Amino acid sequence: MTDISPNPTGNVAEFTVTELSQALKRTVEENFSWVRVRGEVSGFKRAASGHLYMTLKDENAVLDAVCWKGVAARLGIAPEDGLEIIATGKLTTYPGRSKYQIVIDSMELAGEGALLKLLEDRRKKLAAEGLFDESRKRPLPYLPEVIGVVTSPTGAVIRDILHRLRDRFPRHVLVWPVLVQGKGAAEQVAAAIEGFNAIRPGGAVPRPDLLIVARGGGSLEDLWAFNEEIVVRAAAASEIPLISAVGHETDTTLIDFASDRRAPTPTAAAEIAVPVRAELQADILNFERRMVGASARMLEERRIRVQGLARGLPSRDSILAVPVQRLDAAFERLRGAVRTFATDRKHRTDTLAAKLKHPKELLADLAGKLSMADRVMRTAWNSLLGRALDRSSNLGKRLSLRAADRARSDGARQLGDYAPRLARAAGRLVEEQAKRLSRSASLLESYSFHRVLERGYAVVRDSKGRPVTAAAATSPGQQVAVQFHDNSVGAVIGGKPSVPAPRKPAPMPGKIDDKQGSLL
Repeated sequence: MTDISPNPTGNVAEFTVTELSQALKRTVEENFSWVRVRGEVSGFKRAASGHLYMTLKDENAVLDAVCWKGVAARLGIAPEDGLEIIATGKLTTYPGRSKYQIVIDSMELAGEGALLKLLEDRRKKLAAEGLFDESRKRPLPYLPEVIGVVTSPTGAVIRDILHRLRDRFPRHVLVWPVLVQGKGAAEQVAAAIEGFNAIRPGGAVPRPDLLIVARGGGSLEDLWAFNEEIVVRAAAASEIPLISAVGHETDTTLIDFASDRRAPTPTAAAEIAVPVRAELQADILNFERRMVGASARMLEERRIRVQGLARGLPSRDSILAVPVQRLDAAFERLRGAVRTFATDRKHRTDTLAAKLKHPKELLADLAGKLSMADRVMRTAWNSLLGRALDRSSNLGKRLSLRAADRARSDGARQLGDYAPRLARAAGRLVEEQAKRLSRSASLLESYSFHRVLERGYAVVRDSKGRPVTAAAATSPGQQVAVQFHDNSVGAVIGGKPSVPAPRKPAPMPGKIDDKQGSLL
């Protein structure tokens, strides 16, 4: 150690600035190699190199502080302005600026009041971002198939949860083991939440339908990992509904605000996750009984209503009586109309047949008309020829012989032209009359009763040749002639005429005589 005291001669020793700075540095570091300093963080800054620079202050003094990169990664808390901490380290000087500072090796919060202040500030910050809004919270599944649990695998919490699930409704449980306090606990809890959300449906590991983040009770420092921002953000971003069950009923952490449902204890989280199987079975049976009873009552009400409506309906016979009567009357009218129509057609046919002449008579009339037309034509021809000759004679007298010859030649030529035309006209007239005669003969032949006889019918005539049209007009032993289509034969009436029984109308299809039965 360099001696800087005055020498006995009274002369003051001379030092360079560097020598004095080094002497001060050795003195400070040797006397303050391990100190704990309490103060409020101010001017906090994280350099690009990873080192932390800040100032610790109280009411009367200020102390510069530095935390190297390797140590900063191991700090249990994240320093920020206004945070009251207790820093542990050693004092050193910075000769380049004539300052002294503390090199921090560890850092902790200065009491529960500082923790609560940090917790409240962080809660306000995250709430302002909307991470705690009720609109973000999702409903929990009523009966999840797979439940993921984020907790310590060695504590009593996981055993309580499994036991409670087994009692209420056994489910498939996946446990993601994590640290629940201390250094690195917050990072592991956030990674577990994100890991469960990263599982895809249908893979080798089933994707949970519900997550439970659980830890037993403890102090504020013990539960601090669940107040870290990384855990709160992971819970808020979880796509799987999440239940937070951290601490006892009186303990509150920030993950409780970001989760979809808060449980006061881990056991209560298991009760919230699944219903009681026995109660669910009882509810289902109760619903079944109520549904069966309601269905039976509804069917009974419908049956009574249908029976009441059936009593108000008329019987089948009363409904069909009037239409059946109308049908019978229409059938009788139709049968009478058919008979009347047939009789009328027969009378009209007989009348037309009486008016028609025999083809021989028609041919004779036409022959007479043709003969008369021939005589008229010949007379007209002779008359025309005489008048022409007279006109030629008269012209011959007035004209010269040559002119008379020319006139007679012209008249003869005109008469020669008229002769073929008259012949053609006479031929057409005879042909048209022959066609008309042929059509009339065919029509007469179609109306002739001989066509009817050819179909198997016969005409009965009495001894005077009159047709017998009714059985009542005959008597036993009467001589009659039966005319067929090719010839007539004699016959004798034998026995009495039988009176035909009145025909009954045919029953209607589907007609049922029994009374209307019950509709049920």
